[in-house]
Amino acid sequence: MTFIAMNRFHIALGREPEFEQIWRERESNLPGMPGFVAFHLLRGPTSDAFTLFASHTVWESRQHFEDWTRSEAFRRAHGGAARSAGLYLGPPQFEGFEVVQELVAPVA
Repeated sequence: MTFIAMNRFHIALGREPEFEQIWRERESNLPGMPGFVAFHLLRGPTSDAFTLFASHTVWESRQHFEDWTRSEAFRRAHGGAARSAGLYLGPPQFEGFEVVQELVAPVA
């Protein structure tokens, strides 16, 4: 069953370009991980206090995602907190979803 893992980030106002650059430049081994399907970094609305971002990964199963979180590649990808001091307004908020229905565009 497909699994979607999301983390929501509250990013300090004015620091959005820095946050995006950190994500663009970070080492990612996701494409080589068993069960990995897709990744998206999403920019959401801006409030008076922060801009909302979400990381969104699609996995073939919850087990594939959990295996990724226990991998050395995961530890390497999530190392570098010193570089982002003051960028995050609190810790990321994780949300995991089992896909119960999926509609896809037909292949032309």
